[in-house]
Amino acid sequence: MIALDFAKMNGLVPAVVQDYKTNEILMLAFINEESWQKTLATGKAHYYTRTRQKIWLKGETSGHFQLIKEILVDCDEDTVVFKVEQIGGIACHTGHNSCFYRKVEGDELVESV
Repeated sequence: MIALDFAKMNGLVPAVVQDYKTNEILMLAFINEESWQKTLATGKAHYYTRTRQKIWLKGETSGHFQLIKEILVDCDEDTVVFKVEQIGGIACHTGHNSCFYRKVEGDELVESV
């Protein structure tokens, strides 16, 4: 069993999510021990939603699942990178392929192409 350090952030570990082919950053989410175990067991990305305070299978309502292709663990074992195949090409709940679809220009956020 692969044990992550869930103690530092009150039971949570950040998960950076990247497209496994392009390395584009799709989103940042959090996992807890239960979502980590479900991700490992199913090969589909599971997260912990801080807003709803529950386990969330990415795609369970939208159909835009994330299939795990590779998982990287940092040196402190308190952050992971999920390299995923993004089903449907949409990772963001706003309908964008990435949650990082805006950039800072001066004092404004502008949609990037």
